[in-house]
Amino acid sequence: MERKRWKKAETAPKDLTGLVFSWSLKDILNKNLYKDKVKMIPDTFSSVSHYLTSFIYPLIEETHADLLSSMTMVSQAPLCEILSVETTQDYKPPTNLKYKITVKGIRNNGNDAEIYEPETGDLIALTDVRPKCISDLNRPKRSYIVASVVAKPVRDLDEPPPEEDTCIVLSSKPIEFEQNMETNKKRETLFAVFLINMTTNNRIWAALNIGPDLGNKCIIQKVLQPDSLAGEECTLCSSDSLSNSEPMVSSFDLNDSQKAAVLSCIAARECHHQNSIKQIWGPPGTGKTKTVATLLFALHRMKCRTVTCAPTNIAVLAVTKRLVGLVRDSNEYGTYGLGDILLFGNRKRMKIDDHRDLHDVFLDFRVKILAKCFSPRSGWKYSLESMICLLEDPKEMYSTYLRERMNQRKGVQTNQEKEEDIQSQSSNKDRKKNKKSWMRKDIERTLKNSKKGKGKKQQDKNSEGATDGSCDKLLTLEEFFKKKFYDIVNNLKFCIPKLRTHLPTSLIPLEVAKNMIGAHRLLESFIILFQNISGESEGLKEVIEKIGDAGKSVDSFCKFHKTRRKFLEILRCLRQAIEVPNTTDHYRIKSFCLQNATLLFCTASSSAQIPVGGKPIELLVIDEAAQLKECESAIPLQISGIRHAILIGDELQLPAMVKSKISEEAKFGRSLFQRLVLLGHRKHLLNLQYRMHPSISLFPSREFYDNLILDAPNVKERKYKRSYLHGNMYGSYSFINVAYGKEEFDNRYSTRNMVEVVVVSEMVATLAKATKGGKQRVSVGIISPYKAQVYAIQDRLGKKYTSSADGKFSVSVRSVDGFQGGEEDIIIISTVRCNLRGSVGFISNRQRANVALTRARYYPNIASKKFPIVFLQYQSLLLVSASKNCIIVVV
Repeated sequence: MERKRWKKAETAPKDLTGLVFSWSLKDILNKNLYKDKVKMIPDTFSSVSHYLTSFIYPLIEETHADLLSSMTMVSQAPLCEILSVETTQDYKPPTNLKYKITVKGIRNNGNDAEIYEPETGDLIALTDVRPKCISDLNRPKRSYIVASVVAKPVRDLDEPPPEEDTCIVLSSKPIEFEQNMETNKKRETLFAVFLINMTTNNRIWAALNIGPDLGNKCIIQKVLQPDSLAGEECTLCSSDSLSNSEPMVSSFDLNDSQKAAVLSCIAARECHHQNSIKQIWGPPGTGKTKTVATLLFALHRMKCRTVTCAPTNIAVLAVTKRLVGLVRDSNEYGTYGLGDILLFGNRKRMKIDDHRDLHDVFLDFRVKILAKCFSPRSGWKYSLESMICLLEDPKEMYSTYLRERMNQRKGVQTNQEKEEDIQSQSSNKDRKKNKKSWMRKDIERTLKNSKKGKGKKQQDKNSEGATDGSCDKLLTLEEFFKKKFYDIVNNLKFCIPKLRTHLPTSLIPLEVAKNMIGAHRLLESFIILFQNISGESEGLKEVIEKIGDAGKSVDSFCKFHKTRRKFLEILRCLRQAIEVPNTTDHYRIKSFCLQNATLLFCTASSSAQIPVGGKPIELLVIDEAAQLKECESAIPLQISGIRHAILIGDELQLPAMVKSKISEEAKFGRSLFQRLVLLGHRKHLLNLQYRMHPSISLFPSREFYDNLILDAPNVKERKYKRSYLHGNMYGSYSFINVAYGKEEFDNRYSTRNMVEVVVVSEMVATLAKATKGGKQRVSVGIISPYKAQVYAIQDRLGKKYTSSADGKFSVSVRSVDGFQGGEEDIIIISTVRCNLRGSVGFISNRQRANVALTRARYYPNIASKKFPIVFLQYQSLLLVSASKNCIIVVV
C-alpha cells in the first residue's frame, strides 16, 4: 500500500496556539480581555527586542477578536462530519494530544456552497451538534473542544477531492466523544466547525519570538529610529555601477519618475557598504506594477536573488503575471528562463487554476513535473544514458535485457524445482558456474536465432513453459530495439522542454539551452528516419548490424547513421552539462526549487516557508507595502541574507484590515511604509497617472496628493474621452441621490440597502443596452463598503453580466478593499447608508474614499442616501458636479 505524504503546518512556537487553547468561552466573549495589556505601538524603538515585543499583545488581541467574531457567527460557519477519531503514534498526554480524524464534507448553504475541507492551520471546534448559536457549544455535559489542524495528506494536483478526508489535529483536551464509537450500537455524530485559520498569526508570532541570535536583523536595525540619510544614495559607491543597467531600463518606455525609482533600487543592490530601505510611492494609476516588474526584470538579468511579496494573493499574482509577461516577450528561446521565477502559496486560495499563464512558474506544478524528470527509472538521467547505450551498442543492451528476463524466469520456478535445488549436493561454485554457463548459452542462442530471423519461433518456445502471466514472451533484437527506442523517445520528448522551462539558468546556461533545443529538433528528425527504416523489410535489422561500422558504410542508411552520430554527440554534451537530482521525493524537489530560483513570489506570510540554503537572497521587494501590517513584514525582513529592502505602496490608500478596535487604536494596522513616511524617510514619487480622465483625476490630485500628480499624455488625448449614454448622468463624478433608501441587516449582521440595489442594477441594465453591438469593450465596476450589499447586488445581477456573449461588456462587484489596485471604465459606488451627521465608514475614511474615487477610467457614479451630507467634507467635488448638473435624485 502506498504511503501517504503529509503536508505539515510550520512549527511555530506553541505559545500562541497554547494561549488560544487556554481561553474559556467566557474569555473569548470578553471583548476587553486584553484591553489593559495592549499598549500603543511607538513610532521609534530603542532596540530590536523592543521593536519585536511591541507587537505581541496587539497580535494576541487581534487573534482574540478574530475568534470572537467567528464565534458570534458560528451558525454560519463551515463544518464537516467526523467519521472516526484515533490517537496518533506520538500522542502523549497531557499536552501532545494528537489525533488522526477522518471527515466527510457537508454542504452548508445550498447546492452551490463549497464543501468545507479542513486545512493546516485551521482552528476548529469539535462538537456533537450543528451549532445554531454560541450556547450550543457550551452545554453543561457536552462542551466543545478546540483543536488545531497540524497536518494533512498531500493530494496529487489532478486528484479530485475525496468524499472522505483525513487530517492530524492537536486537541486542547482529550477527545472523549468517540471513545466508544466501535461498541455503541447507535453511533453519535461528531462535527468539526471551522473557527479561524491561524497560519498567518502563527508565522507572525514565530517572527516576533525568533530570538536575538536567529534571523536576519540587518534591515530591522535600520528602521528603529529616524535616519537623516535614509533613502539617500551611498556616497562610497561608484556612479559607474549603473552603466550596464541604464540602457536596459531605458528600453521599457518608463517616464522619468519611474526610471529614477528603478535605477535607485538597482544602485542599492550594487552597494555592499550598508544596508538600506528604499520606498517607491505609487498613487493610483501611476504605473506602479509596471515599475516593479521592470525592476524585477532588471534584477533577473543581474542574477540577483530576490524575494517579492505582498499582503494578498491578488497582489502577488498581479506582479508575477506582469514579470512573466516581460520575460516571455523578451526571450527568443521560448520558455527558457522561467525556471528562475518561482511562485508559491496555497493553490486553492490563489485560484491558480484560473491563471494558466502562471502554471509554468507555480511551485506545485513545477514539483510534479520535475519529479518525473528526476525519476531514477524514467527521468532525464536514465533516459539520456539509455538512449546513448541503445544507439552505441544495441546488442549489449539487448543482452542485458535477456539476462534480466532469464533471472525472471528462474524466479518463477516451481516449489518442486526449488526443493530439488536445495537437495542437490553440488558445491556452490559448481552451481554458480552451471548457472552462468546456462544463461550464457541461452543468450547466445537467442541472439543467433534473432539474426537468422527465428525469433518468432524462439519466442513461442520460450512462452510454452510460462504457466502464469508473470513472464510474457521474449522480444527479438529488432522488436526490443524498436520498443526501447520509442519508450526512451517519449521520456526525452517530455524531459527536454520541461527541464529547459523549469530548471534555473544557473543550472542550464544559455549554450546548454541551445543544445537542448538542437537535441529536440534532431530527435524529431531522427524519429522520422527511424520510422522510415523500421517500416522497410529487413531495414531495422540491417541498421542494427551496421551500427558498429556505420562510419565506413555508404549505403541507403547513410543519412540515418549520420543523424545518429550527431544526436549521440549532442546527448553526450548534455550528459556532461546538466546535473539534476536523482529523486522523486516532493519535499526534496520543493527545497531544490526554493533554493535555486532567482526571483521568488509569495505573500508576506508564505515567505516563512523559504528555506535557508543555496545562493543567499540579497533583496526583498514588498509590493502594496502600505497594506501590510508592520508586524507581518517582520517575517520577510528576517529572511537570511537580505541586504536591502524595497517598499512599494501608497499610505494614502487602504491600510491593513484590523478586526479589533483595541488593536486598531494601538496602531496595529499601521504599515512599516507609513511609519517610515512619518519619520521623514525619503520616497520616490511616481508622478504621472495613466488611468483617469483629467476631469476625474483633478479632484484626488488636489484633495489627497497636494497637486503632485500630473496627467500623462495618453489621458489628455481627445479619443480617451468616451460617451456611453447621452445626458449628464454619466459625466465626471455623477451623484445619484437615493432619497428613500432604507438600511437593513442581513443574517451576517452586515448592512445593505435594497433600494440602492435596484437602482444600481437598473443603471447596469441601461449601460448594457446602450453598449450592445458597439465595437468598444466596456467594463463596469460596482463598489460597496459592505459585504451584504456586495452579495445583494451580485444576487440581483446573477451571472448575466459576468461576461457578455461577445465579451465586450463585463461587470465586477467587489468591496472597497477588494478593488484596491483595480480599475474599470465605469465605476458605480453604492454607499448604502449614512447617519444624521453624514458619517459613512468609507467616505469618512480618507484612504477608502481615495480608493473608491480613483478606480474609474472615464465615469465614477455615486449612489447614496443624503449625498450632500455624506460628501460635505469634499465640497469642491460637490460644487464641480453641481455645476455640470451631474446630480440626479431618485425618488
